[in-house]
Amino acid sequence: MNRKQKKILVRIIITIILAAVLQFIPAAGLPRLIAYVIIYALIGYDIVIKAARGIVNGRVMDENFLMTIATLGALFLGAWSGSGDYTEAVAVMLFYQIGELFQSCAVGRSRRNISALMDIRPDYANIEEDGHLTRVDPDEVAVGTVIVVQPGEKVPIDGIVTGGTSGLNTAALTGESLPRSVSVGDEIYSGSININSVLRVRTTRLFGESTASRILDLVENASSNKSRTENFISRFAAVYTPAVCIAALLLAVGIPCIRLIAGTGADWKLWIYRGLSFLVVSCPCAFVVSIPLSFFAGLGCAGREGILIKGSNYLEALSKVTCMVFDKTGTLTKGVFEVTDVHTVDMSADKLIEYAALCECASTHPISRSLQQAYGRDIDRSRVTDIEETSGYGVTAGVDGIAVAVGSGRLMDRLGISYEEKRGAGTVCYVAVDGRYAGCIEIADVIKFSSVQAIKELRAAGVRKTVMLTGDVKDTADAAGAALGIDEIYSGLLPGRKVEIVEALLAGLQGREKLAFAGDGINDAPVLARADIGIAMGALGSDAAIEAADVVLMDDDPMQIVKAKKISARCIGIVYQNIIFSLAVKFACLILVAAGAADMWAAIFADVGVMVLAVLNAIRALKYR
Repeated sequence: MNRKQKKILVRIIITIILAAVLQFIPAAGLPRLIAYVIIYALIGYDIVIKAARGIVNGRVMDENFLMTIATLGALFLGAWSGSGDYTEAVAVMLFYQIGELFQSCAVGRSRRNISALMDIRPDYANIEEDGHLTRVDPDEVAVGTVIVVQPGEKVPIDGIVTGGTSGLNTAALTGESLPRSVSVGDEIYSGSININSVLRVRTTRLFGESTASRILDLVENASSNKSRTENFISRFAAVYTPAVCIAALLLAVGIPCIRLIAGTGADWKLWIYRGLSFLVVSCPCAFVVSIPLSFFAGLGCAGREGILIKGSNYLEALSKVTCMVFDKTGTLTKGVFEVTDVHTVDMSADKLIEYAALCECASTHPISRSLQQAYGRDIDRSRVTDIEETSGYGVTAGVDGIAVAVGSGRLMDRLGISYEEKRGAGTVCYVAVDGRYAGCIEIADVIKFSSVQAIKELRAAGVRKTVMLTGDVKDTADAAGAALGIDEIYSGLLPGRKVEIVEALLAGLQGREKLAFAGDGINDAPVLARADIGIAMGALGSDAAIEAADVVLMDDDPMQIVKAKKISARCIGIVYQNIIFSLAVKFACLILVAAGAADMWAAIFADVGVMVLAVLNAIRALKYR
């Protein structure tokens, strides 16, 4: 809870205490009025100030104006009638502030949780001076400067490798699951992560012009085109507020004037009383409190389920999603390699994997780790000699005195070994033993266990079209899409092309239909911002994707998207129930007051009774079934 929220909470508590104390103090007349005016000013001064600013700026008919005019009318009514009943004015403002506090806390907490996950750009660049590394602000690095990127660090600025050989995790930039090997002369991009060796890089761009910065700029531009669900309370107040004010004025002044002209007696006191009572009843306390509270409950429910939603407008929009677009790597797939199939020529599959794992034992490449994991036993390095790794080709070594080669088809061609080419959904490693082709091992980014079920349940929840966008090659993308049951598959995409496809899909939506995109790489950030609802797989997602997204899934489970949509639908259902119920009772009470069939008790029921019922209904959104 921030400082502003704490101040509001303190004001609410003090108001409740003072109002309770006044019920036991036999004050009357002017002292009682002054006491209640002080309490009213304590709890409602900011609303009154906002209403005054709205009048000055030409935005008169909003909820702040209605709250102010209705509560001031209640104070005047209590003084004019001589009843000394001023509790209504204080109670109405108190309930409104409680609702505002709930909504503020919900949205603020979601944003704080999300902000804690983010670190959008690299914080520093390493420059070597007199044999020591010095960290400097990337903005201060000139073009042509040689920087040092250590293992585990992000590349801060685009450049050319001048020293070192390493692997780069480029999944955040390209969506490609396979790490990229780089050596002297290769171009590398900011946002990539150096995996295993020190690299020296000569910068070719300024920090503000580098790949990561340009993608983030694209996010900002896309955000300006993002559709937003407008606040229903404000739209309603723009019509409702002037309508009830005019109606109250007609009751208080118009009808007495008509009666005076007709010669039946104006009876000003009666009609002014009715007009002020009408204003008090008109204050939509249950309406303005129950809607934010319902969304707060929905946001809180989603948060407890590991789903962070940045605002109630996104929670509402989720219920209208009919087109669901996914990134592949890390979203629908695990983002890690596993051995999926083994093809042998003249030995068992276990023996082929054993040769491959031992040959690759000195490599830190993800493919090597997947082979060692498939082997499943401790590696006895004493069995391995003469290890030689060639970037982009593979590894050769002696295993138990036998020559073994593991790598791509280019390695087989380089060694002059004929082999049977295999086209698979993932990466294919060819294995040669003692100079002869022994078989191949397929390694792929495995589909998450829950992805297929998530697609099915999204269809049941109202999603009519599913789309997959990926930077992977066509064969890999098509195989994954077919296994998942995706309707449309787009492969080999760069960030800009993904945005173009999403814009085309958005153009095909009808009415209030919404499009949601789920992804985790920095290349997904522009698409996350351009979609109606951007969903980031938060636990493994990039910083920029989390910044651009409207919804963050903490455990990267696609079923969380289904859960978010169900929570949204239930919450919106409760919101509509509260709107219909509170307005129906409100209009009924307005009619009764205008006709003289109800007095201040109707106002109390309309403002307090209905609000309590609406709040109790809103609390149901706190639980997910």
